[in-house]
Amino acid sequence: MTADDVIERAGARVLLINPDARLLMMHAFDPGEPNKPPYWITVGGGIGRGEDTLRAAVRELAEETGLRASPEELTGPVFHDDEARFTFEGRFYRQTNTFFVLRCGFLEVDSSGWEDVERRSCHGYRWWSADELAATDELFFPTELPDLIREAV
Repeated sequence: MTADDVIERAGARVLLINPDARLLMMHAFDPGEPNKPPYWITVGGGIGRGEDTLRAAVRELAEETGLRASPEELTGPVFHDDEARFTFEGRFYRQTNTFFVLRCGFLEVDSSGWEDVERRSCHGYRWWSADELAATDELFFPTELPDLIREAV
């Protein structure tokens, strides 16, 4: 693999936390490598051309959960992850992620706004507490999430 093979991109992510101090996470897998273990990720995704980070976070939040929020309702950024390196559908990515927090009420996720990639790769969601994440053997990203949840609440 050469540097030309790596897709560099920036992402905006939202730590969506309900009144029980639980974080919404999407259960995902790589459809290009279905034998790899699934993993948990926060709401969010790539920043579009001409889009700022905060507006991308709000857009991704609406697309992935159905929850509409204004940029002013988000707190942060609360965390930057410059080390996200992964493969997805046979392509190599190096992604920086900027995380924001949004406290919400109890929410039923509306997946009608999911893009094709989410329909192919996500198979559910779950609200996690910081303690549950800290104790699980399941994969989740970023690994700092238990501390980030505790700091947010």
